[in-house]
Amino acid sequence: MNSSIRLKQTIIIGAILLLVAFLFTRDIKGLVKPTEENGKMPASGQLAEAAPPSTSGLSIQQTSEAAKNVINKSLATDITALENSYKGATGAEKVQLAQQLAQKWDDVEQLTPSALYLEVVAEAKPTATSWLASGNKFLKAFESTQDSLAQPALLQKANTSFTKALELDKENIDAKTGLGVTIVNGLGAPMQGIAMLLEVVAKDPKNLKANMNLGLFSIKSGQFDKAIPRFNTVIATAPTPEAYFYLATALENLDKNKEAVEAYLKSKKLAANPTLSSFIDKKVAELKNKS
Repeated sequence: MNSSIRLKQTIIIGAILLLVAFLFTRDIKGLVKPTEENGKMPASGQLAEAAPPSTSGLSIQQTSEAAKNVINKSLATDITALENSYKGATGAEKVQLAQQLAQKWDDVEQLTPSALYLEVVAEAKPTATSWLASGNKFLKAFESTQDSLAQPALLQKANTSFTKALELDKENIDAKTGLGVTIVNGLGAPMQGIAMLLEVVAKDPKNLKANMNLGLFSIKSGQFDKAIPRFNTVIATAPTPEAYFYLATALENLDKNKEAVEAYLKSKKLAANPTLSSFIDKKVAELKNKS
C-alpha cells in the first residue's frame, strides 16, 4: 500500500514539475501564437524568452544579443539605438537610459536583459524599491528560463537584490517573500526559506506569492492537505489558472476526484491555452473513469 501511494505521488509530482515552467512563466490567459519570423510556438506568451548565456556571470551585451534574435527586427533596431546611447552616456543620463532599456526589454518579454538593466539602476540609486524591482525581475527570469546552467546565476542575482532591499528596509514584506522563494529554490536550507514565507503570511495572511510558494512546497513534499488552504487563499484573492491547477493536483492526490475535476476545469477555462487544455481534458477523463 505504501509503495503504491509513493508511486502515485511520484508520477503526479513529475507531471507537476513538467508543468511548473509552463504555468508560472507564461501569460496563459490568451492563446499562444506563433512568432512571425519562424512560425514556431514561443516559450512564453507571444514571444520566446531568449536563453541567457550558460555562465556563472550574466553580461548585458551577451543577453541583449541573444534576445534580439527572438524579437521583431524593427524593435531590435530601436533597442540597439537606445543601447548605443546608453554606452556613451554618463551619470544621471546613463541611469535614465538603463531604466528605459529595462522597460523596452520587459515590453517584449525578454526578462534577463530587463533584469540586468534594473540592476544597473539599483546600483546607481540603491533604494529598497529599486532593489526589489531588480530582484523580482531576476526571479521571474529564473522561473522562465529552461537553461539549467543559467538558472543559478539568475537565482543568485535575485537573492542578492532581495537581500539588499531588506538591508535598506527590514520590514519590506515583498523583499522578504522574494528572498524566501530564492532560498526554497536552492540558495540555502529550504526550511529557512519556508520559515521566512511563514513569517510573511503571519503578517499578511493573503500574500499571494508567499501562499503560492508555500502551497507548491507542500505539494513537492507530499503534504497535499497543507497545500489546499494555501491555494484556496490565492484563489479567493486572485483566481488564476496556476492556483486552480495546483489545487486540483493536491485534491487529486487526496482522492477527492470530483473536487479535483472542478478545479482542473476552472484552470482550463481561465487559461484558454490549447496545450494546457489538452492536458486537462486527459486528466479529467482519467479522474471521471475512477469515479
